[in-house]
Amino acid sequence: MLTRRQFNGRLLGGLAASAVAPHFLIGQDPEEPAIACRAQLVNADRLRETLEKLSEFGRLEEGGTTRLGFSNEDLAARNWAMGLLRDEGLEVTIDAAANIRARRAGERDDLPTIAFGSHTDTVPQGGNFDGCVGSMGAIEVIRTLNEQNVRTQRPLEVILFSNEEGVHYGRGLFGSRALAGLVPADELELVDEHGVKLADWIRRYGGDPTLIETMEPPAVAFYCYLELHIEQGGVLWSRKIPLGIVEGIVGINEYKAVVEGFANHAGTTPMDQRRDALLTAAKIVQAVREIVTSVPGRQVGTVGIIRAYPGAPNVIPGQAEFTVELRDLSLEKIEGLGERIRERGSQLAAADGCSFSLEKVVTYEPALSDRRIRFEIQKAAEEMRAPALTMASGAGHDAQDMARLCPMGMIFVPSVDGISHSPQERSRWEEIACGAECLYRTILRLDALQSLA
Repeated sequence: MLTRRQFNGRLLGGLAASAVAPHFLIGQDPEEPAIACRAQLVNADRLRETLEKLSEFGRLEEGGTTRLGFSNEDLAARNWAMGLLRDEGLEVTIDAAANIRARRAGERDDLPTIAFGSHTDTVPQGGNFDGCVGSMGAIEVIRTLNEQNVRTQRPLEVILFSNEEGVHYGRGLFGSRALAGLVPADELELVDEHGVKLADWIRRYGGDPTLIETMEPPAVAFYCYLELHIEQGGVLWSRKIPLGIVEGIVGINEYKAVVEGFANHAGTTPMDQRRDALLTAAKIVQAVREIVTSVPGRQVGTVGIIRAYPGAPNVIPGQAEFTVELRDLSLEKIEGLGERIRERGSQLAAADGCSFSLEKVVTYEPALSDRRIRFEIQKAAEEMRAPALTMASGAGHDAQDMARLCPMGMIFVPSVDGISHSPQERSRWEEIACGAECLYRTILRLDALQSLA
């Protein structure tokens, strides 16, 4: 078996010899522009076959997939994935929070582990790439290492996290939050629509909810964590760039907004005497957009739910409730935007004879990727002659919780037309292979370092 150093020497020699070789063209569809990228070491056809097989678990006749976390469909997919990992000689276990943990020994098994992976669960009527690309891409990396007869200095660990989407039980990033010590005890008592406790599903998956509070690893357990993922937005696709280097995962503030007016008869109350809570709420919703777009940057603000009470066609709404969600890499920025929305909302409500309150419900702190890991991803992309864009992640990922435990990095591949969480979600197979190749090379580069300092 080649050592990591021997393989790196052979790889670099091959790169020099192929300096004038033709590029591999990504994008065989004549309707889509081709993107130049160096030929792959990973097996693109095998990776595609693996992803297509995973899509069979929970596939819908009308298209797309429903494979919720903590469901029979996801359980079957996980059992299949564990079989693939065991076939590659990895030691496969399930931790207390039902995360799949698969370890590949290194030359120095006493060193901290390079971890990488993603999740297998989907949203209802979702696509077949979100989470799946990172999970099957991680398995493809292991297969390629075995085929190339390469043994890394550090041990490697593939992690397939449980219930990342959080649709079942309404709490996302479950497995990674548990690993980072962020799951409160009362969450395990949540009950679904069938009366089944979350703790019971964890046991069904092979976990042990009684040990979750003790599962946070020691500080030296992980050397770093890497995650390959589809972008889920349209930045890479619109700019025709095959790789994204994630500088950080945005922080999120979620608020509950309430406008109090006065419910009255819709037929007998003159227009100039109304205290219509829904009308005021509509003005504040417009103000959210104006405030968020009034400062430079990539911050976003969304009102995703709005309800009017009492909810009758012949009653003026006396109360309106809506959500406000703000996202940016700077928590300070979104805190400031939230205060501006509170002030402007109160002004608009007072002018209409109403009152306004804005309560922060939850905060997810931003998770910045490690500078040195970003550098090594960039160098790996350069080896492949693949253009790469440094960018933020507007969606949450297990990597944000892993960043609490060790240095973190993420690699994005484009989503066609920026579509995700939809049966129309798609990424081009060649670009997926390009991402897996970049992950493979980045792992070898990180393994060659004495430290990330």
